[in-house]
Amino acid sequence: MKISDNGLNLIKKFEGCRLTAYQDAVGVWTIGYGTTNADKAITGISIRQGLRISQETADEWLRQSVDKKYGPKVDKYSAYNWNQNEFDALVSFAYNIGSIDGLTASGSRSKEEIADKIQAYNKAGGKVLSGLIRRRQ
Repeated sequence: MKISDNGLNLIKKFEGCRLTAYQDAVGVWTIGYGTTNADKAITGISIRQGLRISQETADEWLRQSVDKKYGPKVDKYSAYNWNQNEFDALVSFAYNIGSIDGLTASGSRSKEEIADKIQAYNKAGGKVLSGLIRRRQ
């Protein structure tokens, strides 16, 4: 399964896009739609102070990250028979968190349990954030 344009736009909306590298809340160099050095296999470069990219590059890195890294993390749980909206939401979740293994309890939770559990992922640095509450809904 592949993320839809709606799913991609959902990620763009919640991540926002910055074309100049910045340090996130925990000091990680970040650019575009949340691209970090964890994505070096996709970017081919190090994210560092002073780096600038084009909007086209930001969009391409997001697309490659979703197709090569985060979509497959959701696809490995294809036994759930996700509908397109569920798949899109879970790819957005994986893009934000890094995985859906904990959310699904490695595939042992029901869809209903996953839908309930996703609401608990609303904190950053131990603080509840309204942006994460909206994103999880």
